[in-house]
Amino acid sequence: MENAIVLPPEILGYFKNFPITNTLLVSWITMAVLIIISVLATWKVRLVPSGLQNLFEMIIDFGHTTVSDLAGDKKAKVFFPIVMTFFLFILFSNWIGLLPGFATIKFHGEPLLRSMNSDLNMTLALALISAILTHIFALRYLGLLEYLKKWFTLNPIFLFVGILELVGEFTKIVSLSFRLFGNIFAGEVVLATISGIFAFIVPLPFYFLEIIVGFVQAAVFMMLTLVFMVLLSEKHAEEH
Repeated sequence: MENAIVLPPEILGYFKNFPITNTLLVSWITMAVLIIISVLATWKVRLVPSGLQNLFEMIIDFGHTTVSDLAGDKKAKVFFPIVMTFFLFILFSNWIGLLPGFATIKFHGEPLLRSMNSDLNMTLALALISAILTHIFALRYLGLLEYLKKWFTLNPIFLFVGILELVGEFTKIVSLSFRLFGNIFAGEVVLATISGIFAFIVPLPFYFLEIIVGFVQAAVFMMLTLVFMVLLSEKHAEEH
């Protein structure tokens, strides 16, 4: 079936033994787009911003205010670049995946382009990066001893709770990766199905819906990562 939706990404070729998939190609395109836009927005920085500079200053300012409100000014300086990068990278990859040509342009019989986050490998990689950075920041702000106290203690009750929380850290990875993957992959399936039945007009509301979903999923990933970073880097309140 020519327009069948398949779960794994299609392999376009190999670099030595490393497979180059269509979702990996889109991730490179997303990075290139973000770099180009960043250069254009900061090419001639003006004291009174306008155009692209003004737009991105508003986005960055809103994001920084949000992070500062949750993490405080000191931690915001560290957390903000990470979570904002997650947001912009996921947002642009979601929206780029809605452009004409995705799943229709073929390369050696396979779709040349496919939405990056419809690949579980990609969303899992993002979730792992988020989790690893969260624990690195926790070690930085708490120190090794306080960090270990979050999970292990001599009190058997708190030890059991700590082990449950440690298991919960793995479920966060599953939650982050599958939430993003599930929403984007489902949207891809819906758009492919509707477009296969109705060529014009009818698919437009679904495209607008996916624009909103793409934004919401990027914001959710960013905010959950931020909340995990804030919570894990805070000391437990002393019990009296």
